Amino acid sequence: MQLHPDFVLQQMPGDMAVLVPTGEAGERYRGIVRLNETAAFIVERLQQDTTREQIVAALGEEYEGDEKDFFASVDHTVSELKKVGAILD
Repeated sequence: MQLHPDFVLQQMPGDMAVLVPTGEAGERYRGIVRLNETAAFIVERLQQDTTREQIVAALGEEYEGDEKDFFASVDHTVSELKKVGAILD
């Protein structure tokens, strides 16, 4: 899975990041997607073709936590991104 190339990750001041649709994606989805720190980390990994398991492994290297929680975070983030058309399968 991979982030749709028409969605651009923008780091904002502080720990906030947003995902901005451009091109055709901007015509389909009018708005921005606000991302918390974990979601921004996941989106960064999605900028290249990756798997759910690879993202969970990267989360485990970066953060302390339970693998089950990492899988839940990835699943939730990907699900929300699919709703706005930001994920290529």
